[in-house]
Amino acid sequence: MNIQSLGFSLFFEDQLHAFMGEKKYEKCVPARVGLEHKHAYRVISEHGEWLAAVSGLYAYEAIDRAEYPAVGDWVLVEKMDGENRAIIHKLFKRKSQFSRKIAGREVEEQLVATNVDFVLLVMSLNADFNIRRLERYLVAAWDSGATPVIVLTKADLCEDVDRYLKEVQAAAIGVDIFVTSSYTGEGIEQIRALFKEGITGALLGSSGAGKSTLTNALYGDALMDVSDIREDDAKGRHTTTHRELVLLPGGGCLIDTPGMRELQLWDQGDSLAASFRDIEEWASACRYRDCTHKSEPGCAVNAAVDNGELEFSRLQSYFKLQKELAFLERKTNVQAKLAEQRRWKQLSKDHKKKYK
Repeated sequence: MNIQSLGFSLFFEDQLHAFMGEKKYEKCVPARVGLEHKHAYRVISEHGEWLAAVSGLYAYEAIDRAEYPAVGDWVLVEKMDGENRAIIHKLFKRKSQFSRKIAGREVEEQLVATNVDFVLLVMSLNADFNIRRLERYLVAAWDSGATPVIVLTKADLCEDVDRYLKEVQAAAIGVDIFVTSSYTGEGIEQIRALFKEGITGALLGSSGAGKSTLTNALYGDALMDVSDIREDDAKGRHTTTHRELVLLPGGGCLIDTPGMRELQLWDQGDSLAASFRDIEEWASACRYRDCTHKSEPGCAVNAAVDNGELEFSRLQSYFKLQKELAFLERKTNVQAKLAEQRRWKQLSKDHKKKYK
């Protein structure tokens, strides 16, 4: 196994050189997390695939879930003598990560996929098509640090592809869009061409969007189980139940993920502006710099709605996501302070024990 084909780039090589300067890592080798299940992992290295778990020290020092490895992560592992198992000692810094807020009221990050070059946002051209959901996925994708790509599936079941395509083009300015059908093969080669050696992509979308079918088409074999959609509402059943990194025969890596009924945003950065470039451009022409685009005179955004250049529903979606991100920022700032306090409290305890 060539480690570069797994996506081990200069970004990670530089970190490896720094790690190898420490004696405690002299028996370790870099490996990529291919599968995760409740803090049990399958890792892939140049020397083979092993089952792995984090070391006791690693678990002790980890403050939250985001500090544990996720599918796509690079880690330093030490193979156990005489066993097909390894211990994870160190997590490499991530070059990108797609995160969401975990379901429920708790404000905590869930890593969906890490160290990906492309985030393939998959949506089917059937009754489950939802442009507002796609806008939400785009915000999260831009925030991940990876390049978003939109994949519209099941084109063979759609009678008016152009209508859907125009909707997506209006909502995803500057994003590459591929129309595909795993049944006819339309668009599959264009998607496959993205996955050159060392390139990683992650498939993200709702249940029944066709992610596992697309994975099988790209792989060229029935690698993932697939399920039919429900006839009553065109929504899918969960087929993929875990995240898994797949090595494609033609080069590159693909991470398939479980379908999401709901994507709650985690962080924002400049992702909202990147996803709603049209609104941001109109906003720059507003009379007031702090215009909220609600009732101010001279608002260029509302003028765009009035003259039909901007859909009111898209503006409402922008407001909704803006409000959600502002709330999340307030919550995460409070939690970050609490986490830092817990970290210093633990360090203080360790210091007292050491010199007792």
